[in-house]
Amino acid sequence: MFTGYRMDAPKKPVNLSLNSDLLKMGKDLGLNLSSVAETALAQAVKVSMAERWLKENAEAIQAYNTRIDTHGVFSDGTRMF
Repeated sequence: MFTGYRMDAPKKPVNLSLNSDLLKMGKDLGLNLSSVAETALAQAVKVSMAERWLKENAEAIQAYNTRIDTHGVFSDGTRMF
């Protein structure tokens, strides 16, 4: 599976400020807080990168959609559905 980052990169200790009640609940439930934070960060990075890509490529996407709306696709005359 492509993650977009090195899965084998070394871990780095960081300081975080978290809601104390939420932190206690997570610990009480036995959650691996580092893993939860890493998973949430990976998801946030993925979403942010996708949004950035769409913004950076909006002009090309619009041009392509306009071209397809105007000229159709190559298989318009051959497809049976």
